[in-house]
Amino acid sequence: MGRYEEFVRFRQEMNKKILEEGPLEIKRFFGLDEQTYKAGAVDEKTKELLGLVASMVLRCDDCISYHIIQALDKGASREELFETFSVALVVGGSIVIPHLRRAVALLEELKDRDRS
Repeated sequence: MGRYEEFVRFRQEMNKKILEEGPLEIKRFFGLDEQTYKAGAVDEKTKELLGLVASMVLRCDDCISYHIIQALDKGASREELFETFSVALVVGGSIVIPHLRRAVALLEELKDRDRS
């Protein structure tokens, strides 16, 4: 199982457990998160790219993976993702580089997966 499959499987399994057992506050936060990324004055793809910048600067690899997957699903191109990585690198500085490497590794895995 690749990084993508493992990430998706783990996320779905744990979110299910969290939402089944968690208190109302957790459920509300998850709901707020879902609503935030819906289209409004800003389209969904742009919101995912914004989330990706924030996630890279905050150095959250799970968040980075999630936003890359969502941005691609919303139609982001590889070029748009790399421009987004540039913004994150300028905002976050060199500490972002290890996360940039893992982000590109995920992109490569997804590219290889799409070819097969």
